[in-house]
Amino acid sequence: MTVKKLVRYFIAITAMLLPFSLIAADSATEKLNIFVQTVVTFKANFKQVVLDPDGKLMEEAQGKFALERPGKFRWDYSEPYPQHIVADGERIWFYDVDLEQVTVKSQLEILVDTPATLLSGESLPEDKYVLTDIPSDDGMLWVELVPKDEESNFQTIALAFDQQGLRQMIMKDSFDQRTRLVFSQQRENPVLADDEFVFIPPEGIDVVGETGL
Repeated sequence: MTVKKLVRYFIAITAMLLPFSLIAADSATEKLNIFVQTVVTFKANFKQVVLDPDGKLMEEAQGKFALERPGKFRWDYSEPYPQHIVADGERIWFYDVDLEQVTVKSQLEILVDTPATLLSGESLPEDKYVLTDIPSDDGMLWVELVPKDEESNFQTIALAFDQQGLRQMIMKDSFDQRTRLVFSQQRENPVLADDEFVFIPPEGIDVVGETGL
């Protein structure tokens, strides 16, 4: 996956990757509002599948995710090849191991007016999305989010909750491609290492971008 695609996907994904505290709620909409206000740190494994508009498999990936609000997170892809995305609160570091290159971007510039602004905890999902609970017979509660911003890169984002928390997420982008994430081994509010979101480029690796923010 190219850095450009990773930017688009992780912005939307990270906005939602917080499990909710298991407080009683009758709908996915209620659960979504609960978890964006209650969880500070989170870790999980994930599997990612991208489908074209006809439903044909384009790519598969998997790895680990960690987050600390406000604004710190990391995606560590292990398959099909290692890549790392680390946000330290000011910068976002994209490390492609095979290319031996790190790209650095301003976190504020990338995350402004995107779903990832939910990370700040300063607004509810309803502020930027139209939320609709979706009927389902798969035993999970689904909610669909439609961006109010007509220039968003995504048409819809759907989240599924079960008794363990956030289980699935499906994003439909402006090209009608669908990205599905399935989460496992979720941990709410774990204690994270002090250097969990510190990225130091390996010696000899090319670094491109805004390192001096």
